[in-house]
Amino acid sequence: MSSAKNYAVWTSELTKQFGGQTAVNGINLAVPSGSVFGFLGPNGSGKTTTIRMLLGLAEATSGEIELLGEKMPKNAEKALPRVGALVEGPAFYPYLSGKVNLRRLDSASKTADPKTREERIEKALAKVGLTNASNKKVHKYSLGMKQRLGIANALLQNRDLLVLDEPTNGLDPQGTREVRNLIRSLSSDGTTILVSSHLLSEIEQLCSHVAVMSAGRIVAQGSLPELQAQNQTYLKVITPDSEKTSKVLSEFGLKPSQETKDGLEIFTSEVEHGFDGDQVLRKLLRAKVKIKAFAVEQASLEDRFVDLTGEGFDVVQ
Repeated sequence: MSSAKNYAVWTSELTKQFGGQTAVNGINLAVPSGSVFGFLGPNGSGKTTTIRMLLGLAEATSGEIELLGEKMPKNAEKALPRVGALVEGPAFYPYLSGKVNLRRLDSASKTADPKTREERIEKALAKVGLTNASNKKVHKYSLGMKQRLGIANALLQNRDLLVLDEPTNGLDPQGTREVRNLIRSLSSDGTTILVSSHLLSEIEQLCSHVAVMSAGRIVAQGSLPELQAQNQTYLKVITPDSEKTSKVLSEFGLKPSQETKDGLEIFTSEVEHGFDGDQVLRKLLRAKVKIKAFAVEQASLEDRFVDLTGEGFDVVQ
């Protein structure tokens, strides 16, 4: 793994074992400073365990961690005051107001300055859009408001890195939009944000970079455009003329898979990026092939991630 320079989060061969089970298996994670980094994987893939190790909440079995340039857990006292986190949902006293809950949590922090407490609380509430609800008791908050209050707690002090574990889990569409908009706003201020999620749609809409985790391993990592560029390209032809189509495709060196549906033949073949489908189409038309559909398509991110993990992702939110 390369140097940790320019990364807000960096790990080398990070491993966590529980008894005889390996939950996280030698991962090399590199979160560029200033990015919105999506940590994507099915539930149970090891994302939360990894986050707990990054934050010093769980001890690694082996491997290295650097957080904001500081070795963890050795220099945790230097790194963690610059990190805000929302892990496994916020916990608040339901019959205290949002503001009083933040006051209580801030007073428990060793690094918080009591002289600036009220000012910082007001700023954090304003940043997450809860100023008008600050005196409302938390049990009257919606789930989205509770999540935003949890993020406000993470923002009570200046943070260079924000770690959010499944921040939209259980939220309705309105709550999801609220949290997404907040993340975009925080990112525009230059904060590095690590977002763990099993929702592909969330990652696609929010993130500049992605790591995909499956069964304790990172199976893909890079910028979103880089991962999209790695997606396989396919030629698809739907026709009733099976024999003539097979002959034309073979002339281009293609060996497509073939299935029959509703009396039509569906030919699908992997092709190179930049493949000239127009040539194939012209040849099919000259051969008088009846074409019901013709397309050269790139596989979706969902297709790629299912190939990588062997599991599906939730794509609608």
